[in-house]
Amino acid sequence: MDRLIIKQQDNTIGVVLDKEKKIFSFEGRSLPENTVKFFEPVIKWVEEYKKEPAEETYINMNFIYFNTSSAKMILEVLEQFDEIKKAGKDVKIIWHYMEGDYDIREAGEEYESMVSIPFEYVEHPEEEYD
Repeated sequence: MDRLIIKQQDNTIGVVLDKEKKIFSFEGRSLPENTVKFFEPVIKWVEEYKKEPAEETYINMNFIYFNTSSAKMILEVLEQFDEIKKAGKDVKIIWHYMEGDYDIREAGEEYESMVSIPFEYVEHPEEEYD
């Protein structure tokens, strides 16, 4: 299965989905002009991955900010990974956030309440986000 790499831009997150190297990450600020179009290859990749997932899938999510339309697409991605969890595989979300950014932390907690995937929360010092 080919990996998917989307480079982080000013208004779009960086995405790395690499089954072979077991790297699953989403990072940055998500304000794309066309959110559905941006997330379309991500959803397609995860749908393909669901057919033969690894025994363990640990997903790093490190958002600085995301808009409402991105929030909906992030939930859709999480729901895809949730199907893998429900099929008996080990899936975990590592939800990174900047120290004191309780909005992003709370967003993770809200997502966690919507899926069966366990979340681990990792707070980082603000200087790591400069």
